[in-house]
Amino acid sequence: MNKKKLGFIIVLSALLGSMLTVFAAGALLRSAGLYADDVLRFFGVMKFIQSRYVNAPDTTRLIDGAIDGMVASLDDPHSVYMPPSMFKELRQHTEGSFGGIGVTMGFKDNIVKIISVLEGTPGEAAGLRAGDEILAVDGVPTSELQNEEVALRIRGEAGTQVVLRILRDGVEQEYTITRDVIQVASVRGTMVEGTTIGYIRIGSFAEHTGEEFASEMNRLAGEGMTALIIDLRENPGGLITSCVAVAEQVVPAGTIVSVIDRDGGEEVYRSSLAEQKYPIAVLIDENSASASEILAGALQDTGAGTIIGTTSYGKGSVQAVLPLFHEDGLKLTIAKYVTPNGRSIDGTGITPDIVVERSSTDTRDAQFDVAKRYLLEHPTP
Repeated sequence: MNKKKLGFIIVLSALLGSMLTVFAAGALLRSAGLYADDVLRFFGVMKFIQSRYVNAPDTTRLIDGAIDGMVASLDDPHSVYMPPSMFKELRQHTEGSFGGIGVTMGFKDNIVKIISVLEGTPGEAAGLRAGDEILAVDGVPTSELQNEEVALRIRGEAGTQVVLRILRDGVEQEYTITRDVIQVASVRGTMVEGTTIGYIRIGSFAEHTGEEFASEMNRLAGEGMTALIIDLRENPGGLITSCVAVAEQVVPAGTIVSVIDRDGGEEVYRSSLAEQKYPIAVLIDENSASASEILAGALQDTGAGTIIGTTSYGKGSVQAVLPLFHEDGLKLTIAKYVTPNGRSIDGTGITPDIVVERSSTDTRDAQFDVAKRYLLEHPTP
Protein backbone atom coordinates (compact mmCIF):
# COMPACT_ATOMS: atom_id res chain seq x y z
CA MET A 1 0.00 0.00 0.00
CA ASN A 2 2.80 2.38 0.91
CA LYS A 3 4.57 1.53 -2.34
CA LYS A 4 1.40 2.29 -4.30
CA LYS A 5 0.98 5.63 -2.51
CA LEU A 6 4.62 6.48 -3.10
CA GLY A 7 4.30 5.62 -6.78
CA PHE A 8 1.13 7.69 -7.05
CA ILE A 9 2.84 10.67 -5.40
CA ILE A 10 5.81 10.38 -7.75
CA VAL A 11 3.56 10.22 -10.82
CA LEU A 12 1.42 13.10 -9.54
CA SER A 13 4.54 15.21 -8.85
CA ALA A 14 5.83 14.50 -12.32
CA LEU A 15 2.53 15.49 -13.88
CA LEU A 16 2.33 18.67 -11.83
CA GLY A 17 5.93 19.49 -12.72
CA SER A 18 5.21 18.96 -16.42
CA MET A 19 2.09 21.08 -16.23
CA LEU A 20 3.96 23.87 -14.45
CA THR A 21 6.67 23.69 -17.09
CA VAL A 22 4.08 23.91 -19.87
CA PHE A 23 2.31 26.81 -18.13
CA ALA A 24 5.62 28.61 -17.56
CA ALA A 25 6.65 28.07 -21.17
CA GLY A 26 3.25 29.30 -22.31
CA ALA A 27 3.53 32.40 -20.12
CA LEU A 28 7.03 33.06 -21.49
CA LEU A 29 5.81 32.71 -25.06
CA ARG A 30 2.80 34.95 -24.40
CA SER A 31 5.08 37.59 -22.87
CA ALA A 32 6.96 37.57 -26.18
CA GLY A 33 3.69 37.90 -28.09
CA LEU A 34 3.74 34.23 -29.13
CA TYR A 35 1.06 31.61 -28.73
CA ALA A 36 1.30 27.85 -28.74
CA ASP A 37 -0.48 27.44 -32.08
CA ASP A 38 1.96 29.87 -33.74
CA VAL A 39 4.96 28.02 -32.33
CA LEU A 40 3.49 24.69 -33.40
CA ARG A 41 2.87 26.02 -36.91
CA PHE A 42 6.44 27.28 -37.23
CA PHE A 43 8.20 24.19 -35.95
CA GLY A 44 5.67 21.89 -37.59
CA VAL A 45 6.38 23.39 -41.02
CA MET A 46 10.13 23.27 -40.44
CA LYS A 47 9.95 19.63 -39.34
CA PHE A 48 7.76 18.71 -42.31
CA ILE A 49 10.22 20.34 -44.72
CA GLN A 50 13.17 18.64 -43.02
CA SER A 51 11.57 15.21 -43.18
CA ARG A 52 9.64 15.24 -46.46
CA TYR A 53 11.18 17.79 -48.87
CA VAL A 54 12.46 16.02 -51.98
CA ASN A 55 16.03 17.23 -51.31
CA ALA A 56 17.48 17.28 -47.80
CA PRO A 57 17.38 20.97 -46.81
CA ASP A 58 20.03 22.98 -45.00
CA THR A 59 18.51 23.85 -41.61
CA THR A 60 20.55 27.06 -41.33
CA ARG A 61 19.18 28.25 -44.66
CA LEU A 62 15.66 27.49 -43.45
CA ILE A 63 16.22 29.69 -40.40
CA ASP A 64 17.80 32.42 -42.56
CA GLY A 65 14.70 32.37 -44.74
CA ALA A 66 12.41 32.52 -41.71
CA ILE A 67 14.25 35.56 -40.34
CA ASP A 68 14.18 37.23 -43.75
CA GLY A 69 10.46 36.56 -44.00
CA MET A 70 9.77 37.98 -40.54
CA VAL A 71 11.58 41.21 -41.38
CA ALA A 72 9.93 41.48 -44.80
CA SER A 73 6.49 41.14 -43.16
CA LEU A 74 7.11 44.44 -41.34
CA ASP A 75 6.70 46.23 -44.69
CA ASP A 76 9.46 48.66 -43.68
CA PRO A 77 12.01 49.45 -46.41
CA HIS A 78 14.60 50.39 -43.79
CA SER A 79 14.46 47.09 -41.87
CA VAL A 80 16.34 44.30 -43.60
CA TYR A 81 17.94 40.93 -42.90
CA MET A 82 21.52 40.90 -44.16
CA PRO A 83 23.21 37.61 -45.09
CA PRO A 84 26.97 37.45 -44.49
CA SER A 85 28.04 39.10 -47.77
CA MET A 86 25.64 42.03 -47.38
CA PHE A 87 26.48 42.49 -43.69
CA LYS A 88 30.20 42.58 -44.51
CA GLU A 89 29.61 45.25 -47.15
CA LEU A 90 27.58 47.35 -44.71
CA ARG A 91 30.43 47.28 -42.18
CA GLN A 92 32.96 48.24 -44.84
CA HIS A 93 30.79 51.14 -45.98
CA THR A 94 30.44 52.66 -42.51
CA GLU A 95 34.19 52.32 -42.01
CA GLY A 96 34.73 54.55 -45.07
CA SER A 97 36.70 52.12 -47.25
CA PHE A 98 35.10 49.56 -49.53
CA GLY A 99 35.30 47.77 -52.84
CA GLY A 100 33.11 49.44 -55.42
CA ILE A 101 32.94 51.34 -58.69
CA GLY A 102 32.90 54.95 -57.45
CA VAL A 103 29.40 56.24 -58.21
CA THR A 104 26.85 58.12 -56.13
CA MET A 105 23.24 57.04 -56.69
CA GLY A 106 19.88 58.69 -56.17
CA PHE A 107 16.64 56.82 -55.50
CA LYS A 108 13.20 58.18 -56.32
CA ASP A 109 9.90 56.62 -57.45
CA ASN A 110 11.57 53.18 -57.77
CA ILE A 111 14.09 54.62 -60.23
CA VAL A 112 17.83 54.38 -59.54
CA LYS A 113 19.99 57.01 -61.21
CA ILE A 114 23.69 57.80 -61.07
CA ILE A 115 24.12 61.26 -59.56
CA SER A 116 27.88 61.56 -59.88
CA VAL A 117 30.93 59.51 -60.87
CA LEU A 118 34.11 59.94 -58.85
CA GLU A 119 37.29 60.74 -60.76
CA GLY A 120 39.86 57.99 -61.14
CA THR A 121 37.41 55.18 -60.31
CA PRO A 122 36.28 52.07 -62.23
CA GLY A 123 32.93 53.73 -62.93
CA GLU A 124 34.62 56.61 -64.73
CA ALA A 125 36.90 54.26 -66.65
CA ALA A 126 33.90 52.21 -67.81
CA GLY A 127 32.20 55.31 -69.18
CA LEU A 128 29.35 55.69 -66.70
CA ARG A 129 27.83 59.19 -66.56
CA ALA A 130 25.69 61.25 -64.22
CA GLY A 131 22.05 60.79 -65.24
CA ASP A 132 22.43 57.13 -66.25
CA GLU A 133 19.57 54.98 -64.95
CA ILE A 134 20.54 51.61 -63.46
CA LEU A 135 18.01 49.02 -64.59
CA ALA A 136 19.66 45.87 -63.19
CA VAL A 137 22.63 44.67 -61.14
CA ASP A 138 24.05 41.29 -62.15
CA GLY A 139 20.82 40.53 -63.95
CA VAL A 140 18.53 41.39 -61.03
CA PRO A 141 16.17 44.31 -61.82
CA THR A 142 16.62 47.20 -59.42
CA SER A 143 12.81 47.42 -59.19
CA GLU A 144 12.92 44.15 -57.24
CA LEU A 145 15.53 45.39 -54.74
CA GLN A 146 15.44 47.73 -51.77
CA ASN A 147 17.47 50.91 -52.18
CA GLU A 148 20.19 49.82 -49.80
CA GLU A 149 20.38 46.40 -51.41
CA VAL A 150 21.10 48.00 -54.80
CA ALA A 151 24.06 49.87 -53.33
CA LEU A 152 25.37 46.85 -51.45
CA ARG A 153 25.11 44.61 -54.51
CA ILE A 154 27.17 47.08 -56.56
CA ARG A 155 29.83 47.14 -53.87
CA GLY A 156 31.92 44.07 -53.27
CA GLU A 157 35.41 42.69 -52.97
CA ALA A 158 38.04 44.54 -54.97
CA GLY A 159 38.98 42.64 -58.12
CA THR A 160 35.55 41.10 -58.60
CA GLN A 161 33.17 42.17 -61.35
CA VAL A 162 29.66 43.59 -61.39
CA VAL A 163 27.42 43.89 -64.44
CA LEU A 164 25.12 46.91 -64.67
CA ARG A 165 22.37 47.35 -67.23
CA ILE A 166 22.20 51.07 -67.97
CA LEU A 167 19.53 53.15 -69.69
CA ARG A 168 20.88 56.29 -71.38
CA ASP A 169 19.00 58.42 -73.88
CA GLY A 170 16.49 55.63 -74.45
CA VAL A 171 19.15 53.00 -75.19
CA GLU A 172 19.97 50.06 -72.89
CA GLN A 173 23.54 48.80 -72.58
CA GLU A 174 25.37 46.45 -70.21
CA TYR A 175 28.63 47.47 -68.53
CA THR A 176 30.94 44.93 -66.92
CA ILE A 177 33.02 46.76 -64.32
CA THR A 178 35.84 45.46 -62.12
CA ARG A 179 35.54 46.74 -58.58
CA ASP A 180 38.42 48.44 -56.82
CA VAL A 181 39.06 49.75 -53.32
CA ILE A 182 37.41 53.16 -53.09
CA GLN A 183 38.95 55.30 -50.37
CA VAL A 184 36.45 58.03 -49.68
CA ALA A 185 36.90 60.81 -47.17
CA SER A 186 33.33 61.61 -46.13
CA VAL A 187 34.19 65.32 -45.76
CA ARG A 188 36.00 67.72 -48.05
CA GLY A 189 36.31 71.48 -47.81
CA THR A 190 37.56 74.48 -49.71
CA MET A 191 37.33 78.25 -49.71
CA VAL A 192 34.88 79.73 -52.21
CA GLU A 193 36.98 81.60 -54.74
CA GLY A 194 37.11 85.38 -54.26
CA THR A 195 35.31 85.27 -50.88
CA THR A 196 35.87 84.41 -47.23
CA ILE A 197 33.12 81.79 -47.41
CA GLY A 198 34.10 78.24 -46.57
CA TYR A 199 32.47 75.27 -48.33
CA ILE A 200 32.28 71.80 -46.76
CA ARG A 201 30.73 68.84 -48.54
CA ILE A 202 29.61 65.91 -46.34
CA GLY A 203 29.04 62.86 -48.55
CA SER A 204 27.87 60.54 -45.76
CA PHE A 205 28.10 60.13 -42.01
CA ALA A 206 30.72 57.43 -41.61
CA GLU A 207 32.79 56.42 -38.61
CA HIS A 208 35.27 59.32 -38.75
CA THR A 209 33.05 62.06 -40.21
CA GLY A 210 33.01 64.13 -37.01
CA GLU A 211 36.82 64.20 -36.88
CA GLU A 212 37.11 64.96 -40.59
CA PHE A 213 34.62 67.82 -40.27
CA ALA A 214 36.53 69.32 -37.32
CA SER A 215 39.77 69.11 -39.30
CA GLU A 216 38.26 70.91 -42.30
CA MET A 217 36.65 73.55 -40.09
CA ASN A 218 39.99 74.30 -38.42
CA ARG A 219 41.82 74.42 -41.74
CA LEU A 220 39.30 76.80 -43.30
CA ALA A 221 39.25 78.96 -40.19
CA GLY A 222 43.00 79.31 -40.57
CA GLU A 223 42.42 80.52 -44.14
CA GLY A 224 40.15 83.31 -42.92
CA MET A 225 36.68 81.75 -43.16
CA THR A 226 33.89 84.07 -42.00
CA ALA A 227 30.85 82.13 -43.27
CA LEU A 228 30.11 78.51 -44.15
CA ILE A 229 28.18 76.49 -46.75
CA ILE A 230 27.47 72.90 -45.67
CA ASP A 231 26.54 70.73 -48.66
CA LEU A 232 24.35 67.73 -47.73
CA ARG A 233 23.00 67.03 -51.22
CA GLU A 234 22.99 63.35 -52.22
CA ASN A 235 23.94 62.48 -48.61
CA PRO A 236 22.09 59.24 -47.75
CA GLY A 237 22.83 59.50 -44.01
CA GLY A 238 24.81 57.04 -41.91
CA LEU A 239 25.73 56.89 -38.24
CA ILE A 240 23.66 59.08 -35.92
CA THR A 241 26.66 59.37 -33.57
CA SER A 242 28.74 60.88 -36.37
CA CYS A 243 25.92 63.25 -37.26
CA VAL A 244 25.76 64.40 -33.63
CA ALA A 245 29.56 64.83 -33.61
CA VAL A 246 29.22 67.26 -36.54
CA ALA A 247 26.17 69.00 -35.07
CA GLU A 248 28.02 69.67 -31.82
CA GLN A 249 30.37 71.91 -33.82
CA VAL A 250 27.72 74.08 -35.49
CA VAL A 251 24.43 73.82 -33.54
CA PRO A 252 24.12 76.19 -30.54
CA ALA A 253 23.73 74.76 -27.03
CA GLY A 254 20.51 72.81 -26.73
CA THR A 255 18.75 69.87 -28.35
CA ILE A 256 20.12 68.43 -31.59
CA VAL A 257 17.64 65.58 -32.00
CA SER A 258 15.33 63.44 -29.86
CA VAL A 259 15.01 59.71 -30.53
CA ILE A 260 11.70 58.22 -29.37
CA ASP A 261 11.01 54.48 -29.14
CA ARG A 262 7.62 52.79 -29.42
CA ASP A 263 7.00 52.94 -25.68
CA GLY A 264 7.60 56.70 -25.61
CA GLY A 265 11.09 56.41 -24.17
CA GLU A 266 13.19 59.37 -25.27
CA GLU A 267 16.91 59.78 -25.81
CA VAL A 268 17.95 63.38 -26.34
CA TYR A 269 21.23 64.37 -28.01
CA ARG A 270 22.38 67.85 -27.05
CA SER A 271 25.01 70.37 -28.08
CA SER A 272 27.05 72.36 -25.60
CA LEU A 273 28.41 74.82 -28.19
CA ALA A 274 28.66 78.17 -26.39
CA GLU A 275 27.98 80.32 -29.45
CA GLN A 276 27.58 80.14 -33.20
CA LYS A 277 30.78 81.24 -34.91
CA TYR A 278 29.64 81.65 -38.52
CA PRO A 279 26.49 82.31 -40.55
CA ILE A 280 25.64 78.99 -42.21
CA ALA A 281 23.80 78.02 -45.38
CA VAL A 282 22.89 74.35 -45.84
CA LEU A 283 22.28 72.73 -49.23
CA ILE A 284 19.84 69.79 -49.37
CA ASP A 285 17.95 67.92 -52.07
CA GLU A 286 15.56 64.99 -52.50
CA ASN A 287 18.40 62.53 -51.85
CA SER A 288 19.43 64.07 -48.52
CA ALA A 289 18.22 61.48 -46.01
CA SER A 290 18.32 60.29 -42.43
CA ALA A 291 21.35 61.70 -40.57
CA SER A 292 21.72 64.53 -43.09
CA GLU A 293 18.12 65.51 -42.34
CA ILE A 294 18.86 65.43 -38.61
CA LEU A 295 21.66 67.96 -39.09
CA ALA A 296 19.63 70.15 -41.45
CA GLY A 297 16.62 70.03 -39.13
CA ALA A 298 18.67 70.99 -36.08
CA LEU A 299 20.26 73.95 -37.87
CA GLN A 300 16.87 75.07 -39.21
CA ASP A 301 14.96 74.77 -35.91
CA THR A 302 17.64 76.56 -33.90
CA GLY A 303 17.99 79.31 -36.47
CA ALA A 304 21.68 78.53 -36.83
CA GLY A 305 21.45 77.75 -40.53
CA THR A 306 19.40 78.69 -43.58
CA ILE A 307 18.30 75.67 -45.62
CA ILE A 308 18.50 76.03 -49.42
CA GLY A 309 17.55 73.59 -52.19
CA THR A 310 14.68 71.12 -52.53
CA THR A 311 12.69 69.09 -49.98
CA SER A 312 14.72 66.24 -48.52
CA TYR A 313 13.97 62.52 -48.67
CA GLY A 314 11.95 62.18 -45.46
CA LYS A 315 13.54 59.31 -43.53
CA GLY A 316 12.78 60.06 -39.91
CA SER A 317 13.49 56.66 -38.42
CA VAL A 318 16.43 55.17 -36.57
CA GLN A 319 17.82 51.69 -37.22
CA ALA A 320 19.87 49.43 -34.96
CA VAL A 321 22.26 46.89 -36.47
CA LEU A 322 22.32 43.54 -34.68
CA PRO A 323 25.12 41.09 -35.53
CA LEU A 324 23.83 37.51 -35.56
CA PHE A 325 25.70 34.25 -35.08
CA HIS A 326 26.71 33.33 -38.64
CA GLU A 327 28.42 36.56 -39.76
CA ASP A 328 25.00 37.82 -40.79
CA GLY A 329 23.08 40.72 -39.32
CA LEU A 330 19.77 42.45 -38.88
CA LYS A 331 19.03 46.13 -39.42
CA LEU A 332 15.78 47.03 -37.67
CA THR A 333 13.87 50.26 -37.24
CA ILE A 334 13.70 50.79 -33.49
CA ALA A 335 12.69 54.43 -33.10
CA LYS A 336 11.60 57.65 -34.74
CA TYR A 337 13.41 60.94 -34.36
CA VAL A 338 12.11 64.47 -34.04
CA THR A 339 13.89 67.78 -34.58
CA PRO A 340 14.48 70.27 -31.73
CA ASN A 341 11.03 71.80 -32.33
CA GLY A 342 9.39 68.37 -32.12
CA ARG A 343 8.91 67.88 -35.88
CA SER A 344 8.75 64.37 -37.28
CA ILE A 345 9.89 64.52 -40.89
CA ASP A 346 9.28 60.84 -41.71
CA GLY A 347 7.63 60.72 -45.12
CA THR A 348 7.61 64.52 -45.49
CA GLY A 349 11.23 65.66 -45.32
CA ILE A 350 12.81 69.01 -44.51
CA THR A 351 11.32 71.90 -46.47
CA PRO A 352 14.02 74.45 -47.39
CA ASP A 353 13.80 78.06 -46.22
CA ILE A 354 14.71 79.02 -49.78
CA VAL A 355 13.50 76.63 -52.47
CA VAL A 356 15.81 76.38 -55.49
CA GLU A 357 15.10 73.71 -58.08
CA ARG A 358 17.90 72.04 -60.03
CA SER A 359 17.83 70.79 -63.61
CA SER A 360 20.11 68.47 -65.56
CA THR A 361 20.35 71.17 -68.21
CA ASP A 362 21.76 73.75 -65.77
CA THR A 363 25.18 75.07 -66.77
CA ARG A 364 25.77 76.41 -63.24
CA ASP A 365 24.98 75.11 -59.76
CA ALA A 366 22.02 77.39 -59.04
CA GLN A 367 21.60 76.15 -55.46
CA PHE A 368 25.24 76.84 -54.63
CA ASP A 369 25.01 80.30 -56.22
CA VAL A 370 21.98 81.17 -54.08
CA ALA A 371 23.76 79.99 -50.93
CA LYS A 372 26.82 82.05 -51.77
CA ARG A 373 24.75 85.16 -52.49
CA TYR A 374 22.73 84.70 -49.28
CA LEU A 375 25.85 84.57 -47.10
CA LEU A 376 27.38 87.60 -48.82
CA GLU A 377 24.14 89.50 -48.05
CA HIS A 378 23.95 88.17 -44.43
CA PRO A 379 27.50 88.39 -43.09
CA THR A 380 26.65 87.84 -39.42
CA PRO A 381 25.04 84.85 -37.65
